[in-house]
Amino acid sequence: MSTLGSCETPGCENSAKLQCPTCLKLGIQGSFFCSQECFKSNWKNHKIIHSLAKGENPDGTKETAYNPWPYYTFTGKLRPFPQSPKRAVPASIARPDYAEHPAGLPLSEQAVKGSGQIKILDDEEVEGMRVACKLGREVLDEAARVCDVGVTTDEIDRVVHEACLERDCYPSPLNYYEFPASCCTSVNEVICHGIPDMRPLKDGDLCNVDITVYHRGFHGDLNETFFVGNVSEKHKNLVKVTHECLMKAIAIVKPGEKYREIGNVIQKHAQAHGYSVVRSYCGHGIHRLFHTAPNVPHYAKNRAVGVMKPGHCFTIEPMISMGTWRDEMWPDKWTAVTADGQWSAQFEHTLLVNETGCEILTRRRNSDGSPHFMDKM
Repeated sequence: MSTLGSCETPGCENSAKLQCPTCLKLGIQGSFFCSQECFKSNWKNHKIIHSLAKGENPDGTKETAYNPWPYYTFTGKLRPFPQSPKRAVPASIARPDYAEHPAGLPLSEQAVKGSGQIKILDDEEVEGMRVACKLGREVLDEAARVCDVGVTTDEIDRVVHEACLERDCYPSPLNYYEFPASCCTSVNEVICHGIPDMRPLKDGDLCNVDITVYHRGFHGDLNETFFVGNVSEKHKNLVKVTHECLMKAIAIVKPGEKYREIGNVIQKHAQAHGYSVVRSYCGHGIHRLFHTAPNVPHYAKNRAVGVMKPGHCFTIEPMISMGTWRDEMWPDKWTAVTADGQWSAQFEHTLLVNETGCEILTRRRNSDGSPHFMDKM
């Protein structure tokens, strides 16, 4: 019998041979199990997907929508859906210090917080980053293949999680300050750090998938915004301009350039198209630590400290919004949304400064390196 990937029951690592018949009938992708026993044991959580696909609440009623925060006023139309349990990582896969910490604290990061010193990677560390970033790119490409109408962001997270394990990688977001999933999925007005859940993606949505993998001591970090089905021209343009902001910023990266100049380039291009630049979240240094110096703001006239030197490794990840640059956070303490409910987009690469410019470590390895959204323009 052919296999369908791994069983989606949390903690089960067996190959899947069965697919939920109700999911097949409703057109829900994924839902793979290794046996009837696993299927039955996971039924209580799994059947929530069926209700959501039919526009029902988890209990089968239609009168009241699922809402864990009845006191909270949402800025846009997106709503939270139930989440699956945290996924397990085999003990054989090396993991960062926060993975086992009860509060998810990255103690190694905290030990150097505030120093501002930017690490210059040696040849061995550069090679470690190249490998981690290459694997991170492969994982994001796997997510791109399943990001479609009717697919839940929880299913994307499952695919990402399994793709990480197949490559001997730990999914870096998992348990980082207690983040409950293996990637971030940010839909429509969500700026960043959206938690994957049981909401099926709808025709016309934008979905950003943010991937970081930890492989043999190094983190590789990237994200892209994907079109879901038939996206409106105004939202396609937002995505296009956001990617241009990233690439224009990358173009100035070279030894001797000030980190604060990145924000000037990004804001100039975004404002020329009537968009705003989110200020609360920045690019960052990355290597053995997930987040470290330098801090890389994306807005103009910032006060970022530091000058680029060969061996510096960091991310640029502009978040560009159609309306205000201001953001709010959902009560889950992770999901950042636009304050006015208008849509936002983001792209990210991990970069290594070299003698003449920079190397895009997370570039897409096809003929021209273009991001996935350009395949649908």
